[in-house]
Amino acid sequence: MAEHEWMNEIRALVGKEYGRVYAWDKVNAPMIRQWCEVMGVDDARYLSAGTVTAPPAMLQVWCMEGFTQNNYPPGSTTENPYEALKMMEAHGLASVVAVNSELTFKRDVVEGERLYYATRLDTISPEKTTALGTGFFVTLVMTFFSQKPEGDEEVGQLLFRVFKFRAAQAAAPAEKPAMPAPAKRPPPGISDDTRFFWEGAKAGKLLIQRCKSCGTLRHPPGPVCSHCHSFDWDTVESSGRGTVYSFVVMHYPEVPPFDHPNPIALIELEEGTRLISQLVGVKPGEVRIGDAVQVEFNTFNNGELVLPQFRPVAVTPGASA
Repeated sequence: MAEHEWMNEIRALVGKEYGRVYAWDKVNAPMIRQWCEVMGVDDARYLSAGTVTAPPAMLQVWCMEGFTQNNYPPGSTTENPYEALKMMEAHGLASVVAVNSELTFKRDVVEGERLYYATRLDTISPEKTTALGTGFFVTLVMTFFSQKPEGDEEVGQLLFRVFKFRAAQAAAPAEKPAMPAPAKRPPPGISDDTRFFWEGAKAGKLLIQRCKSCGTLRHPPGPVCSHCHSFDWDTVESSGRGTVYSFVVMHYPEVPPFDHPNPIALIELEEGTRLISQLVGVKPGEVRIGDAVQVEFNTFNNGELVLPQFRPVAVTPGASA
């Protein structure tokens, strides 16, 4: 089938190199330490004294804009590397879904290096029809460099592929259909390692796995203690009190039955462990790191599912959260 003529202009962009995006800061030990803490990484290569090596998976982190969208350091390009996607939108391909993201590494980066990346529009596939709709797979490659007096050195790449498409239209029904059943919340995957947690939620208890050998608390649950490697464990009931350690607000895609924008937080319980949960009873724009929260158990799917969710609570002046 002949391709749309308007694709000629878009395909002409394939191979285009977009300007540099610089990092705000040099590779530094505080960011490495905080990233390792959040990710649960305990490796002397990344936390030792002296010159510190950055975990390879941090590569993309160094050149991110920060909390404010498109707030890049001076000297960074103002070109839009996603211009091909914008041009497709003008022709009715308004939907997009991320397909895959692949990091590759040339070498480790170390404390004191300053990085930047440049983007290349790598490929645009032939037109494809999927269950989602009809469109094109668009692949971009971000190549990361370390600035060197003797010449900049490539340290890694990020391949990012999306599907830009016109959403499929359902065939018009011959008769007016009955009202669809309300969408249900997807149930969690339950295994022998996690069954206690979900059974506790049904009983209105927030249970934390505890190592019987060394007393270490752990979440998510697992078969073995990462501290002493013991397989013996029991549980302790949490007070359900904690604080917002970090959070995101999910805007897209809007998936029933969730409300949007949807605030999702990493909760630090007062016992010391952390877990991810949806926040309720708060406007997305009012969530703040450090907010005191309390667990509540809410029922969904006609009583089939009980989820622990967290609601902000007012802190009495002079009292700790």
